[in-house]
Amino acid sequence: MTLSEKNHIKSINKALLYIEEHLEHELSLTEISNIAHYSPYHFHRIFKAFTKETLNHYIARKRVEKASADLLHRDDMSISELSTRYGFTSNSSFTRAFKKFYGMSPSHFRSHTKGKYSKIRQVKSKNGQPITVFEDYVCQTTKKNDIGMKANIEVKTINSIHTAGITCIGKQQLPHAFNRVLEWAGQKGLLRQPDFKMATIFYDSFKITAADKVRMTASIVLEQALKSNGEINATKLNGGSYIIGHYEIGIEEFPIVWTNLFKWMNDNGYKKKNQPPFEIYHNDFNQHSEKKCIVDLYIPVI
Repeated sequence: MTLSEKNHIKSINKALLYIEEHLEHELSLTEISNIAHYSPYHFHRIFKAFTKETLNHYIARKRVEKASADLLHRDDMSISELSTRYGFTSNSSFTRAFKKFYGMSPSHFRSHTKGKYSKIRQVKSKNGQPITVFEDYVCQTTKKNDIGMKANIEVKTINSIHTAGITCIGKQQLPHAFNRVLEWAGQKGLLRQPDFKMATIFYDSFKITAADKVRMTASIVLEQALKSNGEINATKLNGGSYIIGHYEIGIEEFPIVWTNLFKWMNDNGYKKKNQPPFEIYHNDFNQHSEKKCIVDLYIPVI
């Protein structure tokens, strides 16, 4: 990867973080391109190449998806409050944007999904209109569903965790991102840390966002903070109260345990903070006799 490409990634990461933290504000191409230190024309071209979306479509999708997550989990927030929180100028503009994406109003979406643990998927009808499909995400009768309930789950306060990693969009990009992080860490001598661990930070939910649009950071856990460097993004995972699930599972079991951990959160009266959940891995599953991951799953809660 050339220095120019690394700088592009660094700039896009700054823009994505800025968007994430300012969804309630009016966001313009000029403003965000200034954050990334590019002209509007060049920024838009680079942004679309990285995200496979135009800037306006990306912002609109993020706003609606964040609102849909709150509709699922925040009974204490009204439609009007969500409209304001995510930068819509009125309830009617929020409803129009929501219907365009999900094919139903926010109030219908909330009532339809209340108490359900489904995966939300958008499909197109014959006339091109969106139809929201709620796929079974947890089978209540399968033995695999018992994994989350039998796991070692605790709620505890942790200190901040420093990481360094590469942000990618789409599940298919994650293995390459991890390979690049390991290459960088090896050059820095970080693989020799006595308690070396890797992590994945999730900025979107697979339950709501399509797998090829989910934004993640493939990371290594650091003993102390480092500065961002080109494509490497230094991140501090804030300390505080977390639900932590300790597991020894196969790769295919991750969706089930994540879903069950969030169900445990809801059933026990916790609410997710507006911070990303993450996974920390304690082994190389390829070296496990049963190809299993020893992993901790973290959900920040209030």
